[in-house]
Amino acid sequence: MLFSDIQGEYDMVVAGGGITGAGVFHGAVKRGFKVLLAEARDFAWGTSSRSSKMVHGGLRYLKQGRLLLTRAAVQEREFLLRQYPGLVTPMGFIMPLFRHYGPSRAAMAAGLSIYSLLAGERQHRYFTQKEALDMIPGLRKENLLSAVGFKDAQVDDARLVLRLIYDACQNGGDAVNYARVTGVERDARGRVAAVLIRDEDSGAALEIKTPVLINAGGALAETLHPSPMKGFHIRPLRGSHLFFPSNPLSLDRVISFMHPQDQRPVFLFPWEGVLVLGTTDVDHGGDVNAEPRISKEEAHYLMEGMNHVLPGLNLNLSHCISSMAGIRPVLSRGKSLAASKESREHVVWQDKGLVTVTGGKLTTFRLLAHDALKAAKPFLPVRTPGSAIPEDRPPLNRISSLKVPGRTVERILGRYGPKAGSMILDQEESLLAPVENTPDIWAEIRHAAQHEDIHHLPDLMLRRVRIGLLLPNGGVALLDRVESLCSPFLSWDKARWEKEKKDYANLWQACYSPPEPLKEP
Repeated sequence: MLFSDIQGEYDMVVAGGGITGAGVFHGAVKRGFKVLLAEARDFAWGTSSRSSKMVHGGLRYLKQGRLLLTRAAVQEREFLLRQYPGLVTPMGFIMPLFRHYGPSRAAMAAGLSIYSLLAGERQHRYFTQKEALDMIPGLRKENLLSAVGFKDAQVDDARLVLRLIYDACQNGGDAVNYARVTGVERDARGRVAAVLIRDEDSGAALEIKTPVLINAGGALAETLHPSPMKGFHIRPLRGSHLFFPSNPLSLDRVISFMHPQDQRPVFLFPWEGVLVLGTTDVDHGGDVNAEPRISKEEAHYLMEGMNHVLPGLNLNLSHCISSMAGIRPVLSRGKSLAASKESREHVVWQDKGLVTVTGGKLTTFRLLAHDALKAAKPFLPVRTPGSAIPEDRPPLNRISSLKVPGRTVERILGRYGPKAGSMILDQEESLLAPVENTPDIWAEIRHAAQHEDIHHLPDLMLRRVRIGLLLPNGGVALLDRVESLCSPFLSWDKARWEKEKKDYANLWQACYSPPEPLKEP
């Protein structure tokens, strides 16, 4: 959608196009409201494209005694697995258990028994020392007792956000990226009457009449609505990851382990054909408006933990393909509590039609949306829920005639929903081939340029598809072919294309390239 297409009046405006804003937008449109979602950068630009890609039941919260949060997360995980197959996929986890290090078998048994009870089925099993060594390549044998396996799930986080947004647009919602909500106008009673929005590309401004503004700005939420609770503010915490090639190591599950330095959980997991190591949890001292970058200290921390538990992998930073860092909007009363011990529960603030929702986690985004819409209800008109657009599932006989693996079809169905049919059936066969050794196909790149609001190359390379994370140098070597595919749909002249390619290469090098190792003292 173009900025110039924005209408003058809506039942609700949602500020923020991450998972929380997308969830609110999707939920409000389903309830029949006329809604505009406005994102200041690109959809999923922030935390929601930079997570650990896990849809999980919150096993760690059992240790903190938060049974209700764990139960809610388990229920949401099961819903998302049913609702978005091919996008949200089951994933096994395995955690090695050591003598004098990390959780004991008794502690894990107690926690996982509760976990299974909350899930309504057995979610775990135990492995002997020998089985653990066979299943986990390079695992440390010293002091190894056994291992425990359990169920959870995985997602392409950015594509989940985009699926929610574009499904809602199919049902009548409006969504625009690079459009910043800059202020709120109120009536004589102090209620929200309008919001001010600025086009970040052109500088043009609009005033939109609306009785409700949902502030889902993540780490920037307090710029629109400061916390009403004294001493309780957003604490930006950075979580970073490293990406490695999957070959020659073949991994079909997440390896979860406790870091020897601080006993925090760290994961090595397969995702989109690569291996991902993460995450960290440190205070982010930089500008939350700017692209975050993993620090050398974080990279050293992650490598130290992996090499302690998995010394036989012989991985080092020279093998790293790329890196990624994101900022979590965690609510805090200060820095007296260790970053990793801060609560991930969400809060909702309501101020006469201005509803702020922040905190929370990816898995429970629907609960955040529900609570935000509940807070907004007194200010909204009465509407009749809309009817859902049926999935455009391509005929099986036509799919079978294509030279496309079944897993690619399932993947496209999960990521594109109602638009999956045209994605698979209306493309040239050459565009159904994978992009290098990634799961992405060339048709997705052309589809994104034609239908998915691309303003700049990072939108395409880092979020619509993920080849900027999956390929060496961010896939810069492919940009000429990307240009040839996308030029018919993007109004960029040759000079603009050259600038976009240069800017993307510079951004990737500055914020997504493999970090340099710490220098020896």
